[in-house]
Amino acid sequence: TSDVIHYFLMKDQEKIPVRRADLVKHVMKEYRNIYPEIMKRASRVFEEGFGFKIVEIDTKNHVYVLINKLETAEGAPAINSCHPKMGLLFVILSVVFMKGGAVREIVIWNTLKKLRIDPGEKHRELGDVKKMVTEKFVRQRYLEYVRIPHTDPVEYEFRWGQRANVEVNKSRILDFMAELHEQEPQAWPQQYREAHGPPPSTPASSQPSTSSHR
Repeated sequence: TSDVIHYFLMKDQEKIPVRRADLVKHVMKEYRNIYPEIMKRASRVFEEGFGFKIVEIDTKNHVYVLINKLETAEGAPAINSCHPKMGLLFVILSVVFMKGGAVREIVIWNTLKKLRIDPGEKHRELGDVKKMVTEKFVRQRYLEYVRIPHTDPVEYEFRWGQRANVEVNKSRILDFMAELHEQEPQAWPQQYREAHGPPPSTPASSQPSTSSHR
């Protein structure tokens, strides 16, 4: 169990998800037959001793991440947007969320350029921005980088990754964007429903609006 805990903590330093196949191959080895029991013990140690929870973000391939239970309980995003790299990720996730869940690559690059971050140039603090976004954040499962079918030349789009869906609080993103635009969060019905559920109906009309403000 201690080896499993150490392996999870080591991977979590770089925010790299843990695959069951790697756990069995590199850590459990001859104890693979009692895998469920070892994972149960490790989960209990993380929850009681560290305040972390092991979450399976990919049930098909059995991929796990560590989630801070305190941050999740308080509704705070696990991403620290004050850190340059995580701040970059927060911006990208915000754009994808506000645009309906999928955004063409060029839109993200143009957004970053407006923030004086050129993906084609090496940034003083962030380094190779394009590589970080299309490779590192994808490997960490914060983003999905998906080829758009039937595009010539080939185009890609970004979507939220499995890790972002369990770590990042969408209501906080919506509140941030609403404050930025000096509007109420309900001004974006689609995003509000995704973050909070259906918006409260007014006495004048109980029918939900079918319009979408992007």
